[in-house]
Amino acid sequence: MLKKSILLITFLYAVGLTLSLWLYHHKPLLMEDVGQLLPTKIKEVHGATSEAKLQGWVNEAIKNNEKISVAGMQHSQGGHTYYPNSIMIDMKKYNNILDYSPHEKSITVQSGATWEDIQAKINPDHLAIQVMQSQNIFTVGGSLSVNAHGRDIRFGSLIDTVESFRLLTPQGTIINVSRTENSNLFPLVIGGYGLFGIILDVTLHLTDDELYQIRSRAINYQDYPNYFINEVHQNKDIRMHIARLSTAPDTLLQEMFVTDYQLVENQANLVEYAKLERDSLAAPQKFMLGLSRHSDWGKNLLWETQNKFYVSQDGNYITRNNAMRGDSKFMEYDNPTKTEILQEYFVPIDEFTSYLDDLRAVLKKEELNLLNITVRYVNEDEEAVLSYAKEDMFALVLLINQGKSKRDIEKTEKVIQEMIDVTLEHDGSYYLPYYSYPTQDQMDEAYPRNKEFFAQKKQFDPNEVFMNLFYKEYSQ
Repeated sequence: MLKKSILLITFLYAVGLTLSLWLYHHKPLLMEDVGQLLPTKIKEVHGATSEAKLQGWVNEAIKNNEKISVAGMQHSQGGHTYYPNSIMIDMKKYNNILDYSPHEKSITVQSGATWEDIQAKINPDHLAIQVMQSQNIFTVGGSLSVNAHGRDIRFGSLIDTVESFRLLTPQGTIINVSRTENSNLFPLVIGGYGLFGIILDVTLHLTDDELYQIRSRAINYQDYPNYFINEVHQNKDIRMHIARLSTAPDTLLQEMFVTDYQLVENQANLVEYAKLERDSLAAPQKFMLGLSRHSDWGKNLLWETQNKFYVSQDGNYITRNNAMRGDSKFMEYDNPTKTEILQEYFVPIDEFTSYLDDLRAVLKKEELNLLNITVRYVNEDEEAVLSYAKEDMFALVLLINQGKSKRDIEKTEKVIQEMIDVTLEHDGSYYLPYYSYPTQDQMDEAYPRNKEFFAQKKQFDPNEVFMNLFYKEYSQ
C-alpha cells in the first residue's frame, strides 16, 4: 500500500512538474511598442535569422491557423507590430547586406538592416541614402512598411527610392515585387504596415554624398510659406530642409527657426567632413527636454535655448550622411506612469498659416503637454495606396507627453481628435503609424482609399495570416 502511495505521489509530482514547465514555456508574453499604451498578450516571439526559418514559420502558422505580426524597432505606436495570441517575428537580426554596387548606386539589404548599417557601408564610397527618417536607427523593412519620409526635399517619400523587394506571402511563397513584377503589390506593401507578408530584402537607389553649408535663421510662422517656396524650393542647391515651431506658451506656434542644407560649390572638401558622427550633446538636450515636461517656464527656456543653438549653426558645414543622422538619444524616456507619443499632420502649403491659427486656438483651450514640433516638406505621392501626401505639403511632427491611465488616454484622445478635425478642415491628413486615437470617420476622410486597401488585403490574405492591432481597429 505504501509503495503504491509513493508511486502515485511520484507520478502526480512528475505530471505537475511537467505541466508547470509547459505553462512556463507557453505562457503568453506581454508585448508593448515604444508608445506603451497597448500592452497585449501574444503567444511567442521568433527572432529571424534565415529565409528558411521565416518560410517555415509562415507555413506552420498557415497549418495551425495562427496569426503572425512583423516587428523591427517597434517605434510605431498603434500596435502595428503585434496582435493578441499571435506569433511576432522580430526581424532585427535579419540584417545582412546582400549586394552593393557603388557604380550603379544601388544596394540590396535584408529588411532588418538599419539605415545606420547602410550608411556605414556606403559612406567610404561617398554615397548616401536618398530618403529615410530623421534618425538612422530604424530598420529598412519597418521604414518601408510606413513609407517614411525625411529632410530631403527633392526625392519625395521612401517609395520613390525603391527598385524592388522580395516578399514572403501569406501562402508561404516568395515572390519578387517591383513596378513591373507583381506591380499591384508594390503600392500596397510599401506603406502597408506588415499586412501583406514579410519583406525579405530590398533593393534601393542611392545618391551621392554631398557637402552642405547650413543656413539657419529665425522666422515668423506667417512668413514661412513664402520663404520656403521662394528661397528654399526654388533654389535647386538647397537639398534638405527642416524647421521647428515653438511650443513655448509665450510664442506658441508663432516663432520658428529654419535650417537649410545648401550644396557647397567646392565639393573637394567633402573628405574633410565625411567621417560619420555620433549623437552629440545628448545629456544637456535630455536635461532641457526634461524641464519642459514639467512647466511652462521649462518650455520657454527650452525654446530660447534651441533657437540660439540652431541659429548659431548658420554657416557650418555638414555632409548629407551626417545631416541624415539626427540625434535620438536625448528623446529616450522611461516613466512608470507617463509616455511620449507622436502625431504627424500634413497640410497644403497655402493652408499653413491659417491652419496654425486654428490649431493654436485648440491648444490654448485644451490641456495637452506638447513638447516639440518639427516641420518638413513632403512631395505629392500618388503611388502608395495609403498615401498621406495628396499634394505637396508641410508635415508637422508633434511630440506629446501624456499619462498611461485610462483617464489620461481619454483626455488625450479628445484633444487629438479635435486637432485632426482642424487638419481635415484645411484639406490635410495625418500619419498612420501612431496610436489609434483617430475615429473611423477621420480615417475615411484622410485616407479615401483605405477601403480599397483593406479589401486588397483580404483578397491577398483571405485567412488573415498577417495581423496587427491597427488592422483590427480600422479594417471593419
